[in-house]
Amino acid sequence: MERSIRDRAPPLLTDLYQFTMAYAYWRAGRHQEPAVFELFFRDNPFGGGFSLFAGLHDCLLFLRSFHFTDEGLTSLLQLLVCSNAARFRLAAGPSRRLLEMGLRRAQGPDGGLTASRYTHIGGFDLTSNVQAGFLFGIPVAGTMAHSYVTSFTSLEEVWPQTLVALNGDPDPVDFISLTKGWLSRVCELLRAEPGKIREGELAGFLSYAITYPQNFLPVIDSYSVGCSGLLNFCAVALALCELGYRPVGVRLDSGDLCRQSVDVRRVFRLCREHFSTSAFDSLIIVGTNNISEQSMDELNKMENEIDVVGVGTHLVTCTKQPSLGCVYKLVEVRGTPRMKISEDPKKSTVPGRKSVYRLVDAEGHPFLDLVCLAVESPPVAGVSLSCYPLGSDDSPASVTPAQVTCLRQEVFVKGQVTHPLCSAAETRAKVQSSLQTVHPRHKRLHEPDSYTVALSKKLHHLVTETQKGSSNSSNFLLAN
Repeated sequence: MERSIRDRAPPLLTDLYQFTMAYAYWRAGRHQEPAVFELFFRDNPFGGGFSLFAGLHDCLLFLRSFHFTDEGLTSLLQLLVCSNAARFRLAAGPSRRLLEMGLRRAQGPDGGLTASRYTHIGGFDLTSNVQAGFLFGIPVAGTMAHSYVTSFTSLEEVWPQTLVALNGDPDPVDFISLTKGWLSRVCELLRAEPGKIREGELAGFLSYAITYPQNFLPVIDSYSVGCSGLLNFCAVALALCELGYRPVGVRLDSGDLCRQSVDVRRVFRLCREHFSTSAFDSLIIVGTNNISEQSMDELNKMENEIDVVGVGTHLVTCTKQPSLGCVYKLVEVRGTPRMKISEDPKKSTVPGRKSVYRLVDAEGHPFLDLVCLAVESPPVAGVSLSCYPLGSDDSPASVTPAQVTCLRQEVFVKGQVTHPLCSAAETRAKVQSSLQTVHPRHKRLHEPDSYTVALSKKLHHLVTETQKGSSNSSNFLLAN
């Protein structure tokens, strides 16, 4: 696992200025000064009302195994010399140790709710990506491609043409003849026109079923679901059942998924009743037609018989949010708060080392995350407190939590992982548990209420005084 993390995120996978700044800090003798940085994002992704943090496991493995190879350092040395025309000494010594120092301390929960500034990842039941299954232990499943179906034109292309029954009978059965017999019976039951059935599609289904008799889940919309694909599936599935196998189901990848799924389920029930085949009760219907969060919401509002949805393009390309917009900013040096001040309030940072507390109401719903200075005493359940919600007009709010949870955890100290590493399955379970606590108003797909993040009274005062001090300093410099 650690090697895969290094392969996916090698030390050179960063911007050049990170290295030029590291060298500049070292040349200035500042590399030993303790500093605090914060990693945050300004807006919830996808226009959501909240976010979830997941992936700490990979981050810790990355930090623990972070190091430069000699080849990488040689390449970096050449790049820095060429780009800056300076005398860099990066092959060994303090500069190399500086670059390999990484983070001395990292803090934060994994699989827990988080809020803007300080993602929604619910996990998946299955994945078709083999590498994802290998890395994260997600069960891997897949179906048939349209190209496999359309590559066949006749039953003569099917080879082998026999299949052995599951009961152990050693004599192979002519699977093509068996299926053709069932196809005639299916057409009679459904009053279908045999002349509209695609022989090449049937050949593709037969070939796949002979190869994977216990995992028969074909895509049935290569030509026509109602006139060909569904009929061919039922015939092959019934033949498999006769030999003791249990077909899995079908995949729909185009057209009106809701209407098609209802029609498909109706046919499954007819076959179950007419042919007394109980396996047809457990057949699943998979929908994979450009599925997105919005289309799933629409599917849920309409009558449908879809059991599984396959999310592809919208997950991999992330069309709604191509980047999270993470920010990594300095907030303290040598114990002194530091703040980036911008004319755009959203670009300004919040100074100082901090702790974060989650406030929970009497119904068990989190309602506010309170950001405090690390030296402050934590809030107390049942005791009223004053805070300043981010994004408001600087008006204080008074809240009384029923429960208080500290979110900050030290997970990486002095180069060592100090927090138990969670597997993907454990993180997913924590995500699902966290989601159960979120109030429905934050989980609405359309126009959700944003979860509130607020500054403590002391932290708000520090921000205000730092801004005033910066303004006065700027006026003095201009006056002189």
